[in-house]
Amino acid sequence: MENSDNMVYRLGSGCELSDIVTGNVYEVKVQGFAKFGTFVYLNSHIKGLIHISNVKTEHNEGDKLLVLVRNIRDNGNIDLEEVTIRNYEVSNVACKRPQTRLGDLRSRVGNNVSLDVEIAQIKQTSGPTIFTLIDETGKENAAAFIEAGKRAYPEVELGDIVHVSGEVMMRNDQLQLEVSHMEVLSEEDKNLVLKRIEKALDDRAYPEDLPFMIESEVLEMLKPAMKDVAFHIRKAIFTNQPVILRHHADADGIVAAVSVERAITSLIRDEGGDPDLESHLFKRAPSKAPFYEIEDVTRDLDYALKDNIKYGQKLPLILMMDNGSTEEDEPSYRMAKVYDLTILVVDHHHPDESTDAFLTAHVNPYHVGGDFGVTAGMLGAELARMIYPPVEESIRHFPAVAAVGDRSEAPERAKYLQLVEDTYSEDDCKDIALALDYEQFWLRFNDGREIVKDILNLNDNTGRHKRLVSLLVAEANLAIKEQIETSMPHVERSVLENDARLFTIDVEIYAHRFTFPPPGKTSGEIHDILCKENEGSPVVTLGVGPDFAVIRSRGVLMNIPRMVRELREEIIGGGVNGGGHLVVGSIKFVEGMRDTVIAGLIEKIGKFPIE
Repeated sequence: MENSDNMVYRLGSGCELSDIVTGNVYEVKVQGFAKFGTFVYLNSHIKGLIHISNVKTEHNEGDKLLVLVRNIRDNGNIDLEEVTIRNYEVSNVACKRPQTRLGDLRSRVGNNVSLDVEIAQIKQTSGPTIFTLIDETGKENAAAFIEAGKRAYPEVELGDIVHVSGEVMMRNDQLQLEVSHMEVLSEEDKNLVLKRIEKALDDRAYPEDLPFMIESEVLEMLKPAMKDVAFHIRKAIFTNQPVILRHHADADGIVAAVSVERAITSLIRDEGGDPDLESHLFKRAPSKAPFYEIEDVTRDLDYALKDNIKYGQKLPLILMMDNGSTEEDEPSYRMAKVYDLTILVVDHHHPDESTDAFLTAHVNPYHVGGDFGVTAGMLGAELARMIYPPVEESIRHFPAVAAVGDRSEAPERAKYLQLVEDTYSEDDCKDIALALDYEQFWLRFNDGREIVKDILNLNDNTGRHKRLVSLLVAEANLAIKEQIETSMPHVERSVLENDARLFTIDVEIYAHRFTFPPPGKTSGEIHDILCKENEGSPVVTLGVGPDFAVIRSRGVLMNIPRMVRELREEIIGGGVNGGGHLVVGSIKFVEGMRDTVIAGLIEKIGKFPIE
């Protein structure tokens, strides 16, 4: 080995200023030039200056030189002198520093730290580039500045695993890492860090095993699937992935979605994020149809891709509630899968097996021998508790509202009503459900977040809640009364082959259009009246429009999804599609084939057995 005077050192990327020894010779790389000298990098992030008086040779940007460290000043500036050594040996200086975790940064304010983290978001501001970092302990923001509005570290991309160094600072009462160095890890190092982060995040995201609010055999059998959905939602929040929650725009769907919305936004807040819509981390969007329409997925993708480009946001996780289980959803699922979006479903409509090929997790009572009586609102409230257990206190009455709103006759209905009978009577729950249906009709595609909170008594203003619900119920009942008085004289009556009473109303020409109640609810209200008039007899009510039919049934063991499939195959050119529950649902068709489709539908209903 040669004399130590001939030793040249090469600093590793993990080395900091404190690792440089005055008097040692280092290999450096030319970074740029100024009138007063040459700037060089001693490693990927430590810069020094060779004053013009100490420059010995001509060189170009990117050239390697040897320099002697003459002095390290108190302000961190390094004085260098270019040297030439004919024969020398290079010693690599590898600096392995203790890795700080993001969860420990608050205790390290004012200190320099090094971390191995994942890039969860990259946002360019008019000043610095803001990187959102995540590891197994949390997420924090890091600011890197090259020049105003210019992207720092352009080689770093969303999802990269990086080594980052810098000083922990407080900016406007917010913790922030001021980046001095960032580099993408090698494939080998990346895999080690990723494995560590993934394992810890999976452990942290898995929900605790809570008992349900009531005893239910169906819920117990669904628990593994519900915990799987909760796991994916919690992990999305921990990794800064946005969540888009799509739900059917009726009382049951709203209750299901708002339960989960409250859990998600609370967990985002606990994680130090901003639950406001402008944060782009969560969006709730009602769907008029009981399935994921192409219009809906197109709108969701448009917003998501814009946020991905403008804000460096990850593409979202899609959560479907009170819809999503049928083949009518599949065209939208195919579009979502082009972008590799994760799709979760919590639904109680009769499922089609083919949809599972598109889904990461799927909760549906039919999978365990249950039926639509276990409503989406019940499932949503219990799921919300798995996501964020403290949410229970504020949503305890939600399942009872969903049960009466969706006319559940399952044993779970009575248990959820009993759970809150001291604060919400059955009539209170019915009023809340009707108020939700009425207000959502006028909200159209808007989520009505604050109004819905008032209706559900989530805004800590019980007086306003009661006044609002009372007003909306009065207006809704007045509209229903007028609609029924207008429509009932035009109901056509017949008896089917299976002895069921069939009642048909043309809701296009014998009901007010474009107002509350819409055709589905109008048909349901008429059906309720006819069931009372025909107590003890099987009853089927059809609300017929120019290109649709709404089906309500009592006492007939029909299967609407199966009828839809059969009619689609049998009536060429009918354009038949639709679905819903087994005995409650709707079908669509082309207007010119209305008479043929309705005749075929009635014939099939007449062949089903009655209870």
